[in-house]
Amino acid sequence: MLKRKKESLEKDSQLLRAPAPSLDQNQQGYLANLMKGYSKLLIDDPVRPFSEENLNEIANNVDYGVLEALAGTWVSYNANYNQNIKRPSIGSGIHTTIMPSPGTDQNTIPGKFSFDTEEYIEKLTFELVPGGVRNRGGATELFCGAVKYDQTIKSVNKVEGNPDLQYAGIHEENGMYLWLSDVYNYAATKETIEKDRGIHAFSTEDFEKYGYKGEYRNEPLVEVKDENGNSSYILLSQLKEGQKYYEIIPAQEIKPLDGISGPYFIPDYSISRSGVIPHGSTVTLLGDIAPNGNNYLINGSPQFPYGDATWDPPFLAISPTMGGAGASVTNPINLDEPAPAWVHETLNDQNDPGSNKIYTQRILADELYPYCVRPDMRLRDTLSGQHVANYVLIEMSSKKQTGAQGGILNVPFVNRFVPTVEVDFRLWIETVIEDGKEVLQLQYEQIILFEFDFGNDGGTTSWPHIQVNTLRKIEDIPADQRKIIEEQFFNAPSGMSMTTPASNTENSVNPPPGCPYHKS
Repeated sequence: MLKRKKESLEKDSQLLRAPAPSLDQNQQGYLANLMKGYSKLLIDDPVRPFSEENLNEIANNVDYGVLEALAGTWVSYNANYNQNIKRPSIGSGIHTTIMPSPGTDQNTIPGKFSFDTEEYIEKLTFELVPGGVRNRGGATELFCGAVKYDQTIKSVNKVEGNPDLQYAGIHEENGMYLWLSDVYNYAATKETIEKDRGIHAFSTEDFEKYGYKGEYRNEPLVEVKDENGNSSYILLSQLKEGQKYYEIIPAQEIKPLDGISGPYFIPDYSISRSGVIPHGSTVTLLGDIAPNGNNYLINGSPQFPYGDATWDPPFLAISPTMGGAGASVTNPINLDEPAPAWVHETLNDQNDPGSNKIYTQRILADELYPYCVRPDMRLRDTLSGQHVANYVLIEMSSKKQTGAQGGILNVPFVNRFVPTVEVDFRLWIETVIEDGKEVLQLQYEQIILFEFDFGNDGGTTSWPHIQVNTLRKIEDIPADQRKIIEEQFFNAPSGMSMTTPASNTENSVNPPPGCPYHKS
């Protein structure tokens, strides 16, 4: 969990975050300013006290962490202008999807699956929720910095004989990111005790059993014995140093400053994401900013592998449980080279004993190779030739090796036929220098693991469903790309079917209010 150094707005006030830096604040750059003062939160770090008179001040200055950088509308950015891009794309994003083949029945017909990969374009909007979202936990208060998001994705395809690209809606998602690091200690006060008290002032049971005559007993009673072994009960505060006691009767009430001594809560992670997907899945991911040593702002460009190192199973559309196309880390397929010859051969028992290669042949043979095999190579190639000054990497997952866990809830149909068991997500927030100016860029990779059908040996097979994309603010993409984005996401008819290309509609309507490029 991360903390950020706070600055006081006034003497003796709560310690609050400084205003977010603007893009042109100074030569250090937006991300560099935003990430100032971040460090790992430790158990012996100072804990901030909470008081009701500072509630509005705290809520109005809630920390959104690095999530502040996301605010705005982001859209697909195609780097085709870049001379280092040897293979132009028709859509900046790539997805790979594996589904059960028609006619199959789960767990009975191994090896039959439908593979689909497409390029896509996207609109992704983030909106900061004003004020902190207060989670009350007694002695601990958490103020979440909430950021709503809304995502729309359309596939981009070429149809033989048709010069126009075809766009079709394939994904909708909305949800919330939370920054989870604003934690306060709220010790009991005289006022909170009087307001929330719900017990009788005098306890007859305390008097009859233990001889306690006072009101609102707010500390334990302990049993003591005299030299003759006769028992009596006294308050813990009356116990003398070294005096032996035999029984403890817990307190029935709290007293002012209870809770100040801890234990103090340190959130397991700094960031959560909750998303709703219309296929019938709801996900919660947990994660944090990934450091490079002690640095949470990493200088230079994100690094992706080349050559033999591209064959890295966690990032491939071919999982080891699918047989891995007969390859492995020690016997890799170099995805920077043309696909192996067998990919385009007719396979039989002689050149493919065990039917391992034919199982994944269609993936390697797809026209989007090598991105259809390892989609994040598209991210790597998009960065080629760009001057990336620095970046922040957020890593999140629904399934952690230890500690707090996220999760996935699916409707019964999905659970039965294509159970979704894990979501892993990486988001790079990058500072790109172009024409002497700094531009923010987002890149993400999401790997969703399905499990359906058994392999020939009866084992469960893991099927990766991967999406990657590069996005920029709508004002930072070239005019020709902006025109397509406006047509597909802002000028589309109201209530458009997710499978009806906007280019095929005759009646257009004005884009929603706030579209920065709508000309009235």
